[in-house]
Amino acid sequence: MITLTRPRAFHPATILAAAFLVLVAIAAPPALADPTTSLTVTEIGPDGTTILNSTTVDIEWLEANLPVLGDGVTHYYHQGPVFEGDKWDPNETVNLKDRGAVKGTDVADLCSLAGGLGPGDEAMVAAVDGYNVVYGYDTLVNPPARQGPLVVAWFNGDDVKEGEIQGTGYPPDFYTGMRLVFFADTSTNPEGLHVFGNEDMRVTLPENAQYFYNDLLPSTSGISVKWVSEVRLYRDGYRGDRHAPVKSLQGDNTATSSPAPTPAAPLVPVVLVALGCAFLFRRR
Repeated sequence: MITLTRPRAFHPATILAAAFLVLVAIAAPPALADPTTSLTVTEIGPDGTTILNSTTVDIEWLEANLPVLGDGVTHYYHQGPVFEGDKWDPNETVNLKDRGAVKGTDVADLCSLAGGLGPGDEAMVAAVDGYNVVYGYDTLVNPPARQGPLVVAWFNGDDVKEGEIQGTGYPPDFYTGMRLVFFADTSTNPEGLHVFGNEDMRVTLPENAQYFYNDLLPSTSGISVKWVSEVRLYRDGYRGDRHAPVKSLQGDNTATSSPAPTPAAPLVPVVLVALGCAFLFRRR
């Protein structure tokens, strides 16, 4: 004789618990880097590894002790990739990226905290996730007007009208800060905007310091590093891989070499999904 066994009915509470866990897993946002409120300036010797001196300063100290660039009213722009037409877009009309009405500190002035830049030296501006850019003496100390000084912005007085929201005030309210912004003048923009455009990058920066989206299309947006946490002064130049993320000198882990990182899904939601499925299909 064949005995048929009816599948066990699920208790409503079990089903609700499983559904809740799955919904939590789906809704959980990916982890992002936090806005930075201090940075470390480090002098590294000609061998590329020896730390000669290092100092950490916060925004309050920077604002009180070093020259402040920006007025909290004037907006500064970078430019994203141009997908149609002239990829360099000399008229600076396509895909402009408003960085807000920022104020901050010149990278060259930050390097003065570690002995100052000399010919042949290079400085790295690095973020908490390891993304970084490296520039030489002339770019930092003698910037052409169409490029402008490189500024680590720690205050935003007026947010963007469209595009990526920056937040206003000081970090963490300025939640893409501290952020590297090129303070270009208005000389190459027909609308009188302060735009560091792709053509400006081509003309002013050496090839090894230019950024190309998907290795094809120039984009100055890709070198506007957010969440800046370090400035490293390399005597006689940087010898590492200029396209790779770096580890913090304080021992933090790196995340990604992408200028606009999309974090991987956290492990916790995956575990929650698995637990939800186990609840749902469990048999006694």
